[in-house]
Amino acid sequence: MATRRDAPLMRGGGGGGGGQPLSRGSRIAAAVVVGVTLGCLCAFFYPDGLFSRASDSATHWPRRADSVACETSREVSSLKSQLLSFERKNAELRKQINELSMKLQLAGQGKNEFLYKAGPFGTVKALRTNPTVTPDLSINPRLAKILEQVAVKKELIVAVANTNVKEMLEMWFTNIKRVGISNYLVVALDDTIENFCKSNDVPVYRRDPDDGIDNIGKTGGNHAVSGLKFRVLREFLQLGYSVLLSDIDIIFFQNPFDYLYRDSDVESMSDGHNNMTAYGFNDVFDEPSMGWARYAHTMRIWVYNSGFFFIRPTIPSIELLDRVAGRLSREPKSWDQAVFNEELFFPSRPGYEGLHASKRTMDIYLFMNSKVLFKTVRKDAHLRKLKPVIVHLNYHPDKSDRMKAVIEFYVNGKQNALEHFPDGSE
Repeated sequence: MATRRDAPLMRGGGGGGGGQPLSRGSRIAAAVVVGVTLGCLCAFFYPDGLFSRASDSATHWPRRADSVACETSREVSSLKSQLLSFERKNAELRKQINELSMKLQLAGQGKNEFLYKAGPFGTVKALRTNPTVTPDLSINPRLAKILEQVAVKKELIVAVANTNVKEMLEMWFTNIKRVGISNYLVVALDDTIENFCKSNDVPVYRRDPDDGIDNIGKTGGNHAVSGLKFRVLREFLQLGYSVLLSDIDIIFFQNPFDYLYRDSDVESMSDGHNNMTAYGFNDVFDEPSMGWARYAHTMRIWVYNSGFFFIRPTIPSIELLDRVAGRLSREPKSWDQAVFNEELFFPSRPGYEGLHASKRTMDIYLFMNSKVLFKTVRKDAHLRKLKPVIVHLNYHPDKSDRMKAVIEFYVNGKQNALEHFPDGSE
């Protein structure tokens, strides 16, 4: 086999049959030709060389790896930034969806035009917070300018007063100033109160002349004046402001705006004196003559106090004010607090459409009525240490004396200041 593989190199160029071995020079020339031919073939099939590519890749791989790592890091940072941006936009969209849903529900009341799909069991919750109205500054431009200066975050305390309550009014705003509350306003019903407030650097607003309000404001007693607030407050709500309505037989010890939930149309203090009466309970009525069905379950709750409540500028809130003011004008002997609660709580029935307003009861130990204070708190060593937000002297006619005693107890630390008063009135 070897002899035959080498035969071409060993043959002579002549035509004879017994050829002679090639010379040394011929062998070298043949080797050169073969080498050049192989070189050309390699150049054609491997233009970058047999080893240069691998060597070059090995040399530059670390730099390429570093470059890829840097690019990957930048891409991750960019993706994180985009993700945060999308999350913020998503939160904003969710907020807009909630607001639009509330507006759609409000617009579609009674029309059955808007349908909602219920979620999984235990996740469904009704809308609790109604949207606020669009402010209408044309209603009362003068009041709008005052509120812009006085209100904080579109909220303020409002009291309605005439000359008959001047002494209590002074205690009222003195304690408000002591607490450091700046967003409050007195609606003066006569010249004396207007001038009195101005002389004591108290924000005051005097309504434009209105015979229906002015006559009651100048001469009316507590209940008559109290009923006026439902007409007065309407403009505040139309201007887009939330109002914490306060009678003037109230002492402030903390800023009430720090303790509001703002999730309902009306947030009111209660006339209840314990958890059952203030927050509601199942009251069983016994009628023995009915035999097996002698027991009837009823739901009871003590009324909201119309002398201290927070009301948001919503359609149900304004409707509440209109309903109460309308009934008080048609039923002059009605008590404003009774009408206020009837309109808030009575359900729809044949011939009557109830008010669809959301409501919340305030904490009875923070927003304390005087029955809670004198019947329970002052006799309990633990409860005596609690600091209320306000105390309302609504249960007792000797208001001025008790207000002074309450200030002595909570502000000046006089521990026996409340002891000589009876639980009720004599």
